[in-house]
Amino acid sequence: MKLQLLDVLILLSYLIMMVLIGWYYRKKARLNKDSYLMGGKKLPWYMLGLSDASDMFDISGTMWMVSLCFVYGFKSIWIPWLWPVFNQVFNMMFMAKWLRRSNADTGAGWMATRFGESGTGVKSSHAIMVAFALIGCLGYLAYGFVGLGKFVEIFIPWNVVEPYIPFTVPPEYVAHFYGIIFTLFAMFYSILGGMHSIVLGDVIKYAIMTVGCIAIGVIAMHHLQGQQVNVPRGWSDPFFGWKLNLDWSHIVPDANKKIAEDGFGLFTVFFMMMIFKGIFASMAGPAPNYDMQKVLSSRSPKEASKMTGFVSIILLPIRYTMIIGLTVLALLYYNQLDVQTTNGTDFERILPAAINNFLPVGILGLVVTGLLGAFMGTFSGTLNAAQAYVVNDIYLKYINPDASTKKIITTNYITGVVVVFIGVVLGFFAKDVNSILQWIVGALYGGYIAANVLKWYWWRFNASGFFWGMVSGIAAALIFPFVFTGLPLYNWPLLFLISIIGSIAGTYAAPPTDEKVLNTFYSTVKPWGFWKPVHDKVLQLDPSFVPNKRFKLDMFNVVLGIIAQLLLTLLPMYVVMWMKLPLLVTVALLAVIIVVLKKTWWNKLED
Repeated sequence: MKLQLLDVLILLSYLIMMVLIGWYYRKKARLNKDSYLMGGKKLPWYMLGLSDASDMFDISGTMWMVSLCFVYGFKSIWIPWLWPVFNQVFNMMFMAKWLRRSNADTGAGWMATRFGESGTGVKSSHAIMVAFALIGCLGYLAYGFVGLGKFVEIFIPWNVVEPYIPFTVPPEYVAHFYGIIFTLFAMFYSILGGMHSIVLGDVIKYAIMTVGCIAIGVIAMHHLQGQQVNVPRGWSDPFFGWKLNLDWSHIVPDANKKIAEDGFGLFTVFFMMMIFKGIFASMAGPAPNYDMQKVLSSRSPKEASKMTGFVSIILLPIRYTMIIGLTVLALLYYNQLDVQTTNGTDFERILPAAINNFLPVGILGLVVTGLLGAFMGTFSGTLNAAQAYVVNDIYLKYINPDASTKKIITTNYITGVVVVFIGVVLGFFAKDVNSILQWIVGALYGGYIAANVLKWYWWRFNASGFFWGMVSGIAAALIFPFVFTGLPLYNWPLLFLISIIGSIAGTYAAPPTDEKVLNTFYSTVKPWGFWKPVHDKVLQLDPSFVPNKRFKLDMFNVVLGIIAQLLLTLLPMYVVMWMKLPLLVTVALLAVIIVVLKKTWWNKLED
């Protein structure tokens, strides 16, 4: 099935609506820098939460998760811990409010809150954070638009569009052409309307995706009546032993090949490594992308916590309704799907193939529109983050600190266009630079964690330590692919150790951060950790100061939150598969956790 007239009208209506939203909010966005980049820090937490969740509902990630669900079944709920998905729980419980208390505009701007404006290593630490953020943004923009184009190709055949195009597009660039068209729509409303239009656009897209995802779940349940999916033993069990023990040999042999290639066979070892990396990555705080910008755009620290907590609640049940629904349809009618390539089965093609084969007219249009909107939401959020770093941390800091509001907005427009142009150009060379850019982005994130953990919890850590921790981690991550083979996750402890050594050596190679800066940071942000010397100084200056003694309570809430997050993931899977007893147990456990967190987290929220 291809897109019919109704489906096309739904898609066109959405695109026109996005353009109108950008035009409508252009005046409000021009009021000042904060209004443009951060919605004036006046947007309600539930709107920001919906927007953040929408930005995480991307096409490529969803295709990957459907392929995981097909192969690994209910055990696939653990694999997104690679990111780690539970970092939202750490943000919800304490990281988001710590970050928002800084009142910074960007992650690089936060550096002045922690290390001051001057001193050894301050400029270099600021520079490496800006570089980290911008390279990450460009990487996402470059590959996002090409991936989108390939997705669109499935539903809008080029032979239908070609007669209306006044120029020739070579076959190898058809995906790029589609990508550019939708990129221009996203660029228009995000650059013109700023954060206001981005958030409203994300909310509309979330509503469309919700209808589409629920429809997919209902369709899958209808098809499943009176039938059983042909899966290996243990597929529908989320728990696991030392080994994965999923044998697809007599069903889909290529699934065994994928498990071997992924390196997840010894699942317990893989799981422990995910936890080890995930905890430290979560304690480092949000990475400097759209997620961090949404936290910094919230009205208060309390609302920042509510916003990040809201993300899991509204994202996981809806997204996994789609994931399990498409997985069930693919399992029931696997032989009807065209997911074979010259190299074997491409399980990531299951999502578009299942959508194209089993969704009726109207629902198909909603789902395709929602997934295209998912790209546009992620794209616009990433673009907004890039603009914030260029304008706040380069233009206003080094080029024109006294720029008028009109110049700042003009610079935002120019920056947005230039960033998109660079991202698109890189995308055109994706086949040549794919491995290089993925390498750089992976290296940046590899070197990010250690230094960004220490900055929150250790008073002696300074800007010099931050710079050398990042540099040593990034350098090691760049070298590791030439030295080690296998899953990069297994090399991460050594990478982390090298980055820690670089951080500590850099810290003691320079004097401590200025005492006034430390006192202000500690008394304002109120972190827990190794802050005793600063704590004593602050108490001398202000005997009424109340330190943060919530470490044990925060960790208790984190554990409960992670369990709740897993249950929210399993809930729609049990509903669609109609597994009654596990569903009842899941609902009961969720109810208990909600009651407890109401007392231990919600009632104790503070600015």
